[in-house]
Formats: sequence, C-alpha cells, structure tokens
Amino acid sequence: MAGEARGLHIDLLGPARGRRDTEPLDLGPVRRQALLAALLLRAGTVVSHEQLLRDVWGDQPPGTGRRVLPSYVYALRKALDADGTRPAASVIRGERSGYRFLDGTAWTDVGELAGLAAEARRLPADGDLARLPDVCDRGLALFRGEPLSGLPGPLAAAERHRLAQQRRTLHRQRTEALIGLGRYTDALDGLATAGAQPDDEAFAALHMRALYASGRQAEALAVFQRTRARLVDELGVEPGEELQRVHRGVLRQDTALLLGAAPSRTSPSPASTSTSLSPASTSTSLSPASTSTSPSRTSPRTGPRAVADSAPADPPAADAPRPRIDLPGDTTRLVGRERELAVLTSHVPADAVSVVTVDGTAGVGKSALVVRAAWQLHERYPDGCLFIDLHAHAAAHGAVGPRRALYRLLRALTGSDDDLPDELDELVAAWRAATSALRLLVVVDDAPGTAEVRPLLPAGPGSTLMVASRRHLAGLDADVRLTVEPLGPDSAVGLLRQLLGPERADREPEAARELARRCGGLPLALRIAGARLQHRASWTTAHLVGRMSHDESSLRELSAGDRSVEAAFRQSYDQLTADLQRCFRATGLSPTAEFDGLTPAAMLGCSRGHAEHLLEQLVDASLLRQPEPGRYRLHDLVRVHAGQLAAAAPEQAAADRAAVLELYTAAGRISAEWGPDGFPTGPDVDAAASPFADWKDAEAWLNAAGAGLVDVVAYAAAAGMHDHACWIAEGLSDHLLRQGRHHECRTALELALGCADTATDGRMAPSLRNYLGMAAVHQGRFEQARAWFTDALRLASGQGDPRDRARAIAGLGVAGWPLGRVDEAVGRLHEATRLAARLGDDWLAMVSASNMGALHGLQDRHEQALEHYADALVYAEKTGRPGVIGKALCFAADAQVALGRHTEATDLLRRAAELAREAGDVALLMLTLSSHALAEEGRGDTPRAVALHQEAVRLLTGHTSTWLQMLIRTRLGTAYTTAGRHTEAREQFRTALALPGAEDHPREHATALQGLRD
Repeated sequence: MAGEARGLHIDLLGPARGRRDTEPLDLGPVRRQALLAALLLRAGTVVSHEQLLRDVWGDQPPGTGRRVLPSYVYALRKALDADGTRPAASVIRGERSGYRFLDGTAWTDVGELAGLAAEARRLPADGDLARLPDVCDRGLALFRGEPLSGLPGPLAAAERHRLAQQRRTLHRQRTEALIGLGRYTDALDGLATAGAQPDDEAFAALHMRALYASGRQAEALAVFQRTRARLVDELGVEPGEELQRVHRGVLRQDTALLLGAAPSRTSPSPASTSTSLSPASTSTSLSPASTSTSPSRTSPRTGPRAVADSAPADPPAADAPRPRIDLPGDTTRLVGRERELAVLTSHVPADAVSVVTVDGTAGVGKSALVVRAAWQLHERYPDGCLFIDLHAHAAAHGAVGPRRALYRLLRALTGSDDDLPDELDELVAAWRAATSALRLLVVVDDAPGTAEVRPLLPAGPGSTLMVASRRHLAGLDADVRLTVEPLGPDSAVGLLRQLLGPERADREPEAARELARRCGGLPLALRIAGARLQHRASWTTAHLVGRMSHDESSLRELSAGDRSVEAAFRQSYDQLTADLQRCFRATGLSPTAEFDGLTPAAMLGCSRGHAEHLLEQLVDASLLRQPEPGRYRLHDLVRVHAGQLAAAAPEQAAADRAAVLELYTAAGRISAEWGPDGFPTGPDVDAAASPFADWKDAEAWLNAAGAGLVDVVAYAAAAGMHDHACWIAEGLSDHLLRQGRHHECRTALELALGCADTATDGRMAPSLRNYLGMAAVHQGRFEQARAWFTDALRLASGQGDPRDRARAIAGLGVAGWPLGRVDEAVGRLHEATRLAARLGDDWLAMVSASNMGALHGLQDRHEQALEHYADALVYAEKTGRPGVIGKALCFAADAQVALGRHTEATDLLRRAAELAREAGDVALLMLTLSSHALAEEGRGDTPRAVALHQEAVRLLTGHTSTWLQMLIRTRLGTAYTTAGRHTEAREQFRTALALPGAEDHPREHATALQGLRD
C-alpha cells in the first residue's frame, strides 16, 4: 500500500504538479486538481462528499451533485497509483461518507513547508539563530509562484492566502535573523526580492534597520517617509507604534535600540560601514585596450557593503604586494545556476595544475557563470586571477590567437612587455617560467578550441585554468567538465521576474511562462526579451509573446542593440566546415524534434554511420544536443535558425524534405502487417534496398520516434506535401493501432484527410477513411466505424482501387456484427473473402475468415467457427507476420474454449502470447492473456486464471479502448466471483461500468450489471 506510493511527489506551492520518481504525472483539469488538493491538504482524514463539493464548487455545485465525485476520483487514482493498483489499495480510499487520502503515501511541498516553518519558529527559542536563515531559505525555495495557482473553489482561495502569509512570515524571520547576525547586506538583498507590499509596516521597519546598519541613515528615513505617505494617502492612518519607534531610533542613531547587542562577527558602527567606490576600484579585464594593473576588490556576492558583514582583516603592510585581480565585473544576475556554481567552486586544486572546462550553446550563460565562479574562488589563489577573452565568436573583435593571448597574460603578470620573444614556443616557455612559482586562477573565455587553450596552461602547482567555450574541449585533460544547459521553466521565469520586476512579471504569469518557453530557457534570449519589455513600457508580456508566435519572427524579435540571438548562432555556424554546415541545415528540416542518424542520412544521401559522425561533431560544437546515445535534438531556437538557413536554398530544402518523408513512408509500409505490397500507389518501397533490415528494424525505428510520428504528418501537411502526408498517415496506422495508440492514429489520419482532396493520389480519399474505420473498430466504436467504411466504399466504388473497395466491404462486415447486423455482416464478409482471393490479399482474407468464425461463435456453431479459423491461420502464416498469426491462433483458441477443449486452447494461447510479444501488439497480448485465463478457469485452476486476468489488467493504459477494458475487467470480475473474492469482483464490475461510453457495449455492460447483482 504505502510501498506502492513510494516516490509519489505532489507540489502545490505553485501550479499543481505531480511525479512518480522522475516521471511527470498528468493531474488533469484544474477542477480535478482542486479536488486532489482538498484531499491532500487533509491527508489521513475522511473528507465528506458534501465538504468536497463545497471546497471545489463553492455555492454553485454541479447539477449531478455528489455523483460527479467518483469520476474525478477514478481519474486521480489512474494518475497517482502505480499500474495495477486496486482501488482498495489506492492512495485515495473510498469511505462510506467520503474519501480519504492515505497519510504518508506522498511527499508534498506543503508538508515540507510546514516542517520547516515549525523549525523556524523553534530555532530562536533554542538560541540557534545562525541556522535560521538557511531554514527559511529552504522553505522559500519551495515556492514556484502563487500557491495552488489557477485552482478554483473556496478552499484553494483560503489556502492561497494562508500560504502567502506563511511565505511572508519566512521572509520576515529570515530578515530578522540576518540583522541579528550582522549580515546586513544579505538582509537588504533578501528584502529586495521579498515582494513586500509598499504599506507593509513590518517589512518597512526591517528595511530601515538594515539600511541603518549599513550606514545608509538617509535611505532608512526615506523608507519611513514613503511608507507613511502611502498609509496616510490610501488608508488615512498614521504608522503603527513599532514603525514609529524604529523611525525615532534612526533619527537618534540609537544603535542599541535598532540592532541590540553587536554580533560577534563584527562590531560596526553605522558611520564606519560606509564605503565609497573610487574609479580605481573597478577591475580591468585583459582586453586589447587594457594594460594597467588593478588593485584587489571585494567579493561580487556582497559588494563593497560587505565591509559591514565580515570581520575586519588585519591591515596589510604598506609595501605588501597586492595580487592581480583582472576579472570582469560580476554584473549579471544568475538564476537557477546553483548546481553549476557548486560544481565549479567545490573543486579543490591539487598540487598539480588543474583544468576546468565549461561548454554549452551560444547564449546559455557560460561567461557569466565562469566569472561568478572565479569571483567566488579568487581568494584561494594568493598570486592573482587573470582573465582573457579569445573572442572566438565575437564579430566586433578579431580572434585572439595563442601568441597575442600570451603577450597579454605576461604583460598583466609582469607589468611590462619589454623583451618578450616573438616565437610562440618561446612565449610559452616564458609564460611557464613566469608562473612556475605562482598559484594563479586563469580564466579563458570564448575559446575556439583545444589548440588555442593548451599554450595558456600556467605552470605553478595548485593553479587552475578555467575555460569557457562553445565546443567540447575533448583534447584537454580536464579535472572538471561542465556542460551548461538552458534554464528550466521555473528558473527561466525567475530570471524574467528579476529583469522585469516581480510586479510586472506577476501581472501576467501565464504570458511570462510562455515567453520563457519561447526563449527556450536561453539566458541571452531571456535578457534580450526582458530588455525589450523594459524599454517599451506600453508593451505587455503577452504582446511580445504574440510577436514571437511564428518561427520566422521569433529570432527577429530576440534582438536588442548589439545583442542578437540569431547573430550568436550564426557565428557558431560560420566556423563550421562546409560538410558540417550542410548537415546542420539538414537537421533544421527534421520533421521531429528528436532524431537519429538515419534522418540526416536520408537528406544527405550518405550512410547512417557518416551522418552520425557529422552529428557528433555538431554536438562537440554545442549546436546539437544528445539526450541519449544515438538520439539528437536541436534547441528550439537553434532549430529555427537551422531551418531558416536551409530555406535560403529552396530547391535543396524541397529535396531534403521529400527524402526524409519518403524515409518515414518506407518505414511505415515495411512495418505494416500487410507489407509494402499492400500499398498499391505512392512511392515504390524496395524492402531490400531500404535502410531497414526487415520489418522489425523498421518497427524499432518508428518506436524510437515515440510520440513524434504525428508531427511527421503535420510537417508534411504544413509543407504542402499533401501526398506524403497521406502516404505516411496510411503507413503508420497499423503500427500505431497495434500499440494501442488510437488517439495518435486518429489524429494523424484526420490531419491527412484534410490533404486528401488536394493530393494527386486519388486512392487516398477512400484509403484514409478505411483506416479511420479500423481505428474506430479498435476502440470499439462500431457505429462510427460503419460510417467511415460506408463512405470509403462509396468513394472506392467509382474509379478507386479494388483493394480499398474490398477492405471497405470487409470493414462493414467487421463493424456490423457487434451492432447486431449479423446477416448483413455475413454477406459482406463472404464478398470480402472472394475479393481477397482474387486480389491475393492474404491479410484481408485472414481478417474476413476470422470474423466469419466469430459470427459462427456468436451463434454457438463453434465447430464451423474452427473451420474458418483454420482458413484464417493458413492465410496468416502466408504473411509471415507474428501479430497476424497470433490473432488467428487467439481466435481459434476462443472456439476451443467454447467447446470445452481447454488443454488445446491453452497450447494455442501460449504460442499466441509469444507472437504478440514479438510483434509488440499490446492489445493482442491482453486478449491472449485474458483468453488463456478463461481456458484455465475451464480446467478448474481458478488461482492461475485470476493471475492471468490480473496480468492482462496491468497492461491496460489510457489508450486502451473502452470495449477491451470492459471485456478484460468483466472477465476478471467473474473470476473473482468464482474464487469467492466478491468485494474485488464488484470493484472490477463498477470500474467497467464507469468507463466513458460503457453503454455503447451492451454485452459487456450487461455482464457487469449482472455481476453486481450476483
């Protein structure tokens, strides 16, 4: 029970979301999420039906009243419980008067927050003030925006208010602790991000105390004046006693009143903490125009004001040399880079020289990251920190080669460029000699490659070379390698909030999230978007999102001044060789977001191995990502750029699109159960000459594409390649239906059907309708199937292909008998059998014979049914496809069960199950297991039958048709009844009856109702 829920996480401190281990969960629409929140927030307690209705619907309950709740709970159980979990073992338990979320079965951020809040209240009483800021930070980090964002109902509204107050309390406790610890700069930084209301007197008082402690008395008084003016103008009241007391303390410079006893770390007076910045205090980077040395500076994390936050160091001797700190100013706001910073700053250099490499695509924030890390590390390097930009991708600067780089480094180190040699080898020797007795941190930015970096290695033991590059510097023996990825959604929105200010960003939370998505989490793109909004006060975030709504406009909008995302990508592209540029443009035309080497190979006309070699080089150049071995993906904005480059050569782009779409057409036709010969029009697919060894290879390739197959049809349709859209949808249908992916199959076919009227292949109009009919049959929607087959027959009876006419006739027979049209079905199937024989269509002959057998079985003529099933098996074996043979065996086994020949049936079903697994046909496997269970029941082995039924139920998914779910669940319910497990039996019958469209399947519906009565 609890073990089944292990790894279940549900977050409510933001938009509701859930996951099991690392797998995200679909929690459904917001009202269903609100019901989950109502149960989860009272975990362990039975919440009555009436209370749930009030919590979620308020004073406007649904017309069906409490009867609406079971469907919501059923969907939540499907999402939250592990596969195969019974309702009695669910994390949501049904009780007589309501529902209860089982306590201790899910980790929640709200529960974690409650624990941290309790600890924050306890620490001051325990005298442990030093730990309080960290505890508060951990609590505040749990918030991802507005709690229970978008959830309806009175409970969600009340909880939003309560949790917002909890957030405010944590901010206040953190700030008070920081002031008590003498960490005034950290307190001020926290107040800047706390989002307190302008009339919040408690935060105003804390702000004044922190400013006063930092020697900024005038600013502290200004905070009081602004707060008082707002209170008087808007509320007509004077500030409360506490704020007035702090005001008097600032006026009188009453440090004891405002700050209490001086903290042990430092004993500053307000006047002594004020530090001015002189022009000489700014750092100097090693740019071409910079030759002067720069004195030591304070840490960028705290800035000059940190004098008040740290214990005073012993004053250096007047003649003590200062280490050279030539790092650029740390002016960039870093968000969501805590892990990366920890990797870079936790590295402790050994006695030898260590190398740290940081790589990533253009605009991902490598430079800002290494500068921040260098500032945090610089005190570990007593002899200084040097910085040099090699300008590998800077259009405004010439690239800095090793010779020029060494000149600058030596000049920075020695203060002179006299007597420096000209030859590179001699410069390297001079650099090593100059650094051999020093412990330095050398930061190299925008490095083009290993050859340009290796000469810059310092020689002093304990020194570190930290390199940022767009390329993977595999030629360097690095101690630490870090690839910087784009920001995740929450961090990207967090950066936007910093750029725009919380008030403006939070005014349009959905638009901010969409803007972050369109920027692909790329910090450069986010900063440019933020800059454009900063300079256009009349623009809303939604307006900019609208301007970026099309691929062709998204990159154009991400340009401001001399910064441009497109230009950054172009600089990387320009440095590629011609064959890599050609491969990069081809990847921009991939119809799926993720692909393997075969996709560009088809466009480039080369082998898969050569294409993968090129792709790996693009990965090394950070233009391509590799989510798993052999699979590749472009960042969304990089994909747009690659597509635009490809479009600049329209004839080549058209040829590439045709080549890759023909690859998908071939894969679909080879993997189909009736093989390439079952498709009379369209491209001739020579299985022997294709890149796929056999149907299994084609099937595996399509499986790897996953949910992206529908995108291929949409891609072809959008490109105006209507024949290809139809051929691919037709070819993929069998693959998708065998896997139970009915919705994807139907979506692909409907997309293609919109292209059929303009396609040059006239066969597509009836053929696509036939496949839509097959999809409806697989889902048990027989009336809908009959309508599709009728339409297909009408179109095929004119000048259509005879194969489409035969399949439409067979389809009408298949869809007719479950609807009670038995005589019509018999006639249709007889006609289809004759046509299949004339056409040599073994697959169609198998389908027709199998359904004739099923019709005889319905009329209890099982011997005659076996004769038809024997014919079906002969046709199936001619196809050589395991799934087709497995279906014929499964049908024959059902007849053997009906005749009481359970041993014969068991033998057939064991073989059918093996074939279903080989074919990857999940629906067939479920049917086979369920039929095998019936055979075991007939043999009297009820425990074995129950186990087989349960195995079939575990295979059910959200894609499984209602008819098949009802069939398998009612059979399991019947087996439970036989075993005397009546409670579990009723649960299966109820679940079957609660399925959407259950009434459309009268036989299974009647079985379930009868099961509840027994």
